[in-house]
Amino acid sequence: MTMYESQEELDNLVWDKNDEDSDKAQKEMRLKTTCRKVEELVEEKFGKSATLISPLIFGGFNILYRIRLEGTSPDIMVRLPCPSLVQFPDEKTIHEAATAAFIAKQTRLPIPRHLFYGEDSPVGPFVIMERVENCGSVSARLTRPSEDSSAPHVLDPNVSESTLEAIWGKIAHCLLQLCRITFPRIGSLVEANDGTCEVASRPITHNMTDMVRLANIPLRVLPPRGKTYRTADEWYTALADMHIAQLIFQHNDLVTSEDDCRNKFVARQIFRRLARQGRLSIFGFAEDNWSAQSSKIPASTLSPAPSVSDAFRLWGDDFRAGNILLADSDEIAALIDWEYTYVGPTQFILDPPWWLLIETAEMWSSGIDEWRETYDVRLKTWLSAMEKAEAEMTEPNLLPAHLSTYMRESWKTGRFFLSYAARKSWAFDTMYWKFLDERFFGDRESGILKNDLWKTRVNLLSEEERAAMEPFVGRKMTESKERRIVNWDPTEARQRLSELLFD
Repeated sequence: MTMYESQEELDNLVWDKNDEDSDKAQKEMRLKTTCRKVEELVEEKFGKSATLISPLIFGGFNILYRIRLEGTSPDIMVRLPCPSLVQFPDEKTIHEAATAAFIAKQTRLPIPRHLFYGEDSPVGPFVIMERVENCGSVSARLTRPSEDSSAPHVLDPNVSESTLEAIWGKIAHCLLQLCRITFPRIGSLVEANDGTCEVASRPITHNMTDMVRLANIPLRVLPPRGKTYRTADEWYTALADMHIAQLIFQHNDLVTSEDDCRNKFVARQIFRRLARQGRLSIFGFAEDNWSAQSSKIPASTLSPAPSVSDAFRLWGDDFRAGNILLADSDEIAALIDWEYTYVGPTQFILDPPWWLLIETAEMWSSGIDEWRETYDVRLKTWLSAMEKAEAEMTEPNLLPAHLSTYMRESWKTGRFFLSYAARKSWAFDTMYWKFLDERFFGDRESGILKNDLWKTRVNLLSEEERAAMEPFVGRKMTESKERRIVNWDPTEARQRLSELLFD
């Protein structure tokens, strides 16, 4: 293979153990005693008799119990994070509930009303919300027909342009509303006693959950609780730190050879330095005067970068077609599951949606090149829908350029792949070496093999970084010979990480 083409391997030992633990936890969540506790929780909150309506709904990270209250309509849903599948369940729950409540107050978006939520109850962290009648998700509406119910959802290649533009146009209206809300810091929303919301806690990302759940990355090397970020560059650096932590602490399956390890080391060190230098936040914008491609794309043809120190916007790692519910008329019935939503760099929301093809780029069965070609075609339809939505907006645009313009430029310049690489540790290597490296530093020699990629950029490392590489590679290869699950000492973990963060 001459290039990274897909998602890198998760720690399969940790994954298998997590599957065993989550299967056990789900069985406990189905028990009559657990279901009765859910009914009792609802009866306590509403003062009315509550009856569970089967079946339970098992989502990607949560279990939903439909409850009918005596003399009340509509039914309500009790949403519990599934043990083992969900990391940081208390933070995730209070952040999600605060975010959903805030969006409902600040926009006209169809958010199911959150009635109660809390961290402590006989069934753990919980959210109680109104049930919204719907005909299924956008993902289910647009997916390719398949007799295999377990097959991943993929955009139906035969779906009509008119259907896509109609549904995507409604989603575009939602994004335009979200884009109008700004915040002074990066982090998660927390609701205060007076009902107001503020950025007061660390972002909880989908990637952080995967790091712990599927690779056993120690908690102590992740952003600390309560941490918020003043600038976009600080958050890009924190994301880069987590990519380095993944390389250090994923014990099994991540590196396949010494050269693969060197590739991953070099890419992560370069990416982190670019973050610290403030270069990632301006890449692909008019202010980009550092990348190799900036000499080929006139700055006058690009829109200005958003501020790196204020006016941040909501970003949802799990905002996707599967969490957008439709009514029978293809109107949007509800936007659900605001988990892993936080205030992030405005740069993220200026990219076209990653979920247009429903399946992710790194998991596309025919390879990422075909994903990119297919996405490029469908993006034209999305941008057309976005432009029509912008024309229908009555409120003034708060961005220096239209959102559709930023999205078009993101795809053209590769900003899309930068954001993707920043957010997803297991897609990072494909995004970096395939789509970013040559945009950053110019063309590599033709015919470079995958194992030799690091040799083309090792000269960009500092003397200190180069000196650390070979000892790290040797240690990593030695440790990986024994397949086991490592439970890291918190102090040692912080020390190991600090040894590869060169400030």
